Amino acid sequence: MARRCASQAVAFYPVLGDQGIRYLADGAAELRLELPETAKNVRLKLMDGPCFDLQKDGQGMWCVRFTVSTGFHYADVVVDGTVVLSPWLPIGFGASRPINYIDVPGEGDGYYQPDEGPRGTVVRHYFQSEVTGEMESCLVYQPPEFDQGKAYPVLYLQHGMGENETGWVHQGRANFILDRLINAGQAEPMLVVMCSGMVQMNGAYDREIFPEFLVRDVIPFVESAYRVLTDKWHRAMAGLSMGSVHTSVATLSHPELFGYAGLFSGFLRRLWVEDQSHLKMMDDPQRFAENYRVFFRAMGEGDEFFSRFLEDDAIVAEKGVKVTRKLYQGGHDWQVWRQCLRDFLPLLFKD
Repeated sequence: MARRCASQAVAFYPVLGDQGIRYLADGAAELRLELPETAKNVRLKLMDGPCFDLQKDGQGMWCVRFTVSTGFHYADVVVDGTVVLSPWLPIGFGASRPINYIDVPGEGDGYYQPDEGPRGTVVRHYFQSEVTGEMESCLVYQPPEFDQGKAYPVLYLQHGMGENETGWVHQGRANFILDRLINAGQAEPMLVVMCSGMVQMNGAYDREIFPEFLVRDVIPFVESAYRVLTDKWHRAMAGLSMGSVHTSVATLSHPELFGYAGLFSGFLRRLWVEDQSHLKMMDDPQRFAENYRVFFRAMGEGDEFFSRFLEDDAIVAEKGVKVTRKLYQGGHDWQVWRQCLRDFLPLLFKD
């Protein structure tokens, strides 16, 4: 039951009855849904490509048995051409909306399942932003056996386009990954701060404002709300996709603040403007090495942006800076990003 509960972004113990999704011993999955009599065509469409047609059985249930790769998949239930949000599948936030998903268990996924040892806690905070003028919020992971009297290092961890501050918990299982690594002595106990990168100014999303929001609002709030170590060697930032752009800009623009950076499905360069002035930090390899103990870049070999990753490889080679570079099997997806986080965390905050 723990696996089922942990897979729910809207956490509850569902009374499944005849409806819902079941993961079968042979690696397949079965989805059963009860829909209005007027429904004529029902499909399960996964955002990463596969689409499966449901068929009506003799009891009036729409059913499909299917096989898909293990791990996380955003999923739309499409009824007569209209996407519906099903209460019988897990619900998260992605593609800038509430969205169903499936999370198929598989061999080797234990690193992001709940640990039997001590577990950390995820807390939501609210704070007033000087940058946006609005009340904003963030999630903070507190490590197992959290001690309010102890000062902790901090990782600022960002999601991708169309997601929000819940992504790294519900989709990424970051808290479970952290619990396991910390309990095993493979990562330092730390706070992890997750906030929405889809920052809005005057009612519209502003792609450029997040690094300023982070530096002027988020970091000061966290350092007022918690006892934390405030030097750069105890402050790190990482992000996936859009969050990697925010990480690149923030860390390279503020070497006085960050000693570690992680770009997952990662972009060195801004994707939406010509200005790449933050890359000037990489012009001096010695200065770069002195300012960043870890600069981690990683991507799935099947990522749709892989050509951009190779272009950034060329920039790294041209500038002669030292980075950690990793490739994974997979695409632009949570299977890769979970592995990125697992491999990045043990590198942080080592004296």
